Amino acid sequence: MNKFTAIVYARTMEFVRDRGTLFWNLLFPVVLVVGFSFAFSSNGESQFKAGVLENYTAPSGSFLTLPAVDTIEYADSGQALEKLRRHQIDIFVDGEAGTYYLNEESPSAGILRRLSRADLANYAEEQVSGEAVRYVDWLVPGVIGMNMLFSCMFGVGFVIVRYRKNGVLKRMKATPVTPFTFITAQMASRFLIVLITSITVFAGTNLFLHFVVNGSYLLLILLTMLAILCMLSFGLIFAARIKSEELANGLMNLITFPMIIFSGVFFSLEGTPEAVQKISLFFPLTHFIDGARSIMIDGAGLVQILPNLGILTAMTVLFLVIASLLFRWE
Repeated sequence: MNKFTAIVYARTMEFVRDRGTLFWNLLFPVVLVVGFSFAFSSNGESQFKAGVLENYTAPSGSFLTLPAVDTIEYADSGQALEKLRRHQIDIFVDGEAGTYYLNEESPSAGILRRLSRADLANYAEEQVSGEAVRYVDWLVPGVIGMNMLFSCMFGVGFVIVRYRKNGVLKRMKATPVTPFTFITAQMASRFLIVLITSITVFAGTNLFLHFVVNGSYLLLILLTMLAILCMLSFGLIFAARIKSEELANGLMNLITFPMIIFSGVFFSLEGTPEAVQKISLFFPLTHFIDGARSIMIDGAGLVQILPNLGILTAMTVLFLVIASLLFRWE
């Protein structure tokens, strides 16, 4: 057994023997997905979502200006109609074509037809149909991504800080093991653990919740693997020089919680200020979640998620370069 394999084996067994951590990594995301699926399974929402094209201004007094109606702008009608088919918006008003669209399979279609009758009297009505996307279908990529983020950040970054504090790295420095071998072995071990855990959680919850997966499973796994590498690389930056576990824990929480909020894990960023949406693009979690949802819900192929794959690859390289420049044994 060479040095690399020995370190990978030792780190993996260290995790497996920690039954509490192993159990938490498997149970927590399952409980979260199941809990949210029941909590938000009701269709009795009192608020409507209306799609319009960019730069459309609703007339004063229009039903689109009511507090109960959220207006979401889209760059083109195709994108808005796809959202309407998926029941993610309730009505689409195309001001340029003088047409409004309703989904007759939506429980809100009849109400909106009556509510908008006076405003859209001169508009032609069109109907679309499509399978509704449940909240749990939309949620799953976010929860799995969040679990991956915590496992990568704390599974590598926090552990290496602990090794440094306990003198393990100092003793390792006296061995023939190079920093590159040590770091790549740590990443390889955690990569296998997080990948297997993520697939297990997905498959286990899918057995009784039956997620919508319209795209390729292989493409979903490829995206997951790249996202794990990116998050591991990000965690290494915090492990490069920090000696205090308390400081590492605080810094990681300071980064991960805003990332969870602004990456759209639990709630969509559609309709949020443009600045918030731009900030979210700096987080690797955002690109994983967006890509995974595109594959699962929209049936996106390789071409459609190439931007997500490209950005995650670029971030991985950048984070590895920064971590390698900062890393010290002691």
